[in-house]
Amino acid sequence: MLAERGVVVDHATVHRWALKIFPVLAKTFRQRRRPVGSSWRVDETCIKVAGEWKYLYRAVDRLGDTVDFLLTAYRDVAAARRFFEREIDLIEVPTSITIDHSGANTAAVSGLREDSGLPVELLQSKYLNNMVEQDHRSLKRIVRPMLGFKSFWCAARIITGIETFHVIRKVQMRCPAGSPTSAARQICSPAF
Repeated sequence: MLAERGVVVDHATVHRWALKIFPVLAKTFRQRRRPVGSSWRVDETCIKVAGEWKYLYRAVDRLGDTVDFLLTAYRDVAAARRFFEREIDLIEVPTSITIDHSGANTAAVSGLREDSGLPVELLQSKYLNNMVEQDHRSLKRIVRPMLGFKSFWCAARIITGIETFHVIRKVQMRCPAGSPTSAARQICSPAF
């Protein structure tokens, strides 16, 4: 769009803009999100950061709407527990959580239920988790051509922006007058 108007912009400039604007957009859009369902599917995927694999925990509800995400350095019980506690604090207590047979996720949910007494049903099925596995595709499609990230901080911010735009594309925002608008109109709306 800028090139059509005769403005020459380097890709590094766009990258710097993205690092500044994505957290602001994510915070604004988080306030305008519709409620999600109470049955969550949770899984993690690998993202290459500075030549090492890091883990992106993601959760979607039964209808495929994004619940939330968290980029962590390790795939262990502490990281999984931090993800579940954050989601429960920010959103609400789910009635059921479906995970694959990951030992870290199983221990985190079991420990969370024992410590807080939450009535959360834990289901372990790789077939019920296909929805979140397929949802990883949209992120991987964007991240793969980037050939990874140089720093964890940069990765967290860029993934925040990618996930925010993914939520916008899924029409998970509360729109004025109840009518869904295009992604461009939601971003440019004066409601911010």
